[in-house]
Amino acid sequence: MAEKFKIQGGETLKGEVSVGGAKNAVLKHLAATILVNGKTKIYNVPHLTDVDIMLNVLSDLGAKYTYDKEEKSVVVDASNITSITAKYELVSKMRASFIILGALMSRCKEAIVALPGGCAIGERRVDFHIKGLEALGAKIKIENGYVHAKASKLVGADIYLDIPSVGATENLMLAAVLAEGSTRIQNAAQEPEIIDLANFLNTIGADVSGAGTSEILINGVKAENLHSAEYTTIPDRIEA
Repeated sequence: MAEKFKIQGGETLKGEVSVGGAKNAVLKHLAATILVNGKTKIYNVPHLTDVDIMLNVLSDLGAKYTYDKEEKSVVVDASNITSITAKYELVSKMRASFIILGALMSRCKEAIVALPGGCAIGERRVDFHIKGLEALGAKIKIENGYVHAKASKLVGADIYLDIPSVGATENLMLAAVLAEGSTRIQNAAQEPEIIDLANFLNTIGADVSGAGTSEILINGVKAENLHSAEYTTIPDRIEA
């Protein structure tokens, strides 16, 4: 006999629930803290394994962090980035950690990041990230499951994404923050998390406009224009 639910109506439903922070937004905020030569505090951080993984990635690069699970906040101090390598042991655990590529390129002009899950170019659209970074002036090699990107400087460019990839849009937004001149991402992803990332970047001193539309404009700023800040992550729309 099939299982079923019997719902007795007639009662007014009311009450309140607290919606946690959006995982897919906060992971990108954490990666973006690398851009700031100082401390950044993020509120509404959900207690999830993926958050722990991203914090471990940051720690492995030399950043320090304090995670207050009661307050649901994280303070990241990226004053002393000592490594440009995001190791396979960490990146393979969570595909979203690949966004560290754009953040490292923006700040250090060089990054060595494991391919997420060990996937090959073309299999899971990592090629869109690569092509966009090359348009900004990066020289990229793929060796032994790692992306090695390097540039004497990044220069703004017009970039058209073949599909509106969320990950590629986010990676290129981060890479373009400290590039010389302006970068225009066309056919950009338009999800709420893209808007939230743009708001976060603007809070720390970047110049991003158009997020939430198909065309995002990032006017590059100097590293000294980026500063410590506090930011509250948007609620998780899936949980809501």
